[in-house]
Amino acid sequence: MRRLPAGLAAVALLAVTATACGSSSSGASGSSSDGVTTVKVGVIPIVDVAPVYLGVKQGFYKKRGLDLTLETSQGGAAIVPGVVSGQFEFGFSNTTSLMVARSRNVPVRAVANGVASTGKAGADFGGVVVKGDSPVKSPKDLAGKKVAVNTLKNIGDTSVRESVRKAGGDPRSVQFVELAFDQMPAALAAGQVDAAWVVEPSLSVAEEQGARVVASNFVDVSPDLTIALYFTSDKLTQQDPELVKKFADATRESLAYAGSHPDEVREILATYTKIPEKTLQALTLPRWPEQPDRASLERLGELGRQDGLFDEAPDLDTLLP
Repeated sequence: MRRLPAGLAAVALLAVTATACGSSSSGASGSSSDGVTTVKVGVIPIVDVAPVYLGVKQGFYKKRGLDLTLETSQGGAAIVPGVVSGQFEFGFSNTTSLMVARSRNVPVRAVANGVASTGKAGADFGGVVVKGDSPVKSPKDLAGKKVAVNTLKNIGDTSVRESVRKAGGDPRSVQFVELAFDQMPAALAAGQVDAAWVVEPSLSVAEEQGARVVASNFVDVSPDLTIALYFTSDKLTQQDPELVKKFADATRESLAYAGSHPDEVREILATYTKIPEKTLQALTLPRWPEQPDRASLERLGELGRQDGLFDEAPDLDTLLP
């Protein structure tokens, strides 16, 4: 039996524990006398989640009776067990984490789209960067190199391997190191890693320090790649479908608003990240379509299976909203 990555082993254990103890996935929420329901959402402090922060500011959740508390984590693999255990009602996670969880019968289900690639090579909101004087000139040269990703055995290493594979390099020889996104620019500058897969705002920070992009790994997977989704537990979906619908509707409204108000996106980023004004104005924003792109997720599932993240990619009908 294949050994689970540490984060997903924790997911599986929490799923069993929650079932055995009969715990409620809605344990962290509660309704007040004025009909407002408090909801905890696990997020990552990156540009991807700007829409939900904007949605709170614009009152999209409040008008549906939801009072959101946003709690940050390093990556989606850590947020999944939080949702399964009831620490959060909802979470934000990359799609590979959710596919791996679902393939292991962890009871999670997407409720709304999260974020998508710009589809433009060299002009995406994420990419693989190296130092300005690095001998790495193309993704092929990443073979045998040490590359930082925010969580191991996830969308980062899977998509980076695809960039290397497409360029004619050996994807199996890449050495991945786990680091938080905000630590990657300094680690790269200090020579602790040869390259780093970063997303905004860390991408702009790295470029300001002289780093250059050698691969647009999301685009190499699919130009329309759906990178992340907002999700909940199967249990909450069954126990409180009205709450799930309210959150999903408010999130879709938030996505649409963010897509048409880029200046407000940049402003809201300053409230939950430590980004200098100069960097805020320079960073590349992703796309926030209201619906996920199924074909891109099928491709990501194929790559996950090819890389051994799961024996068989999960049925997307059990995962997507």
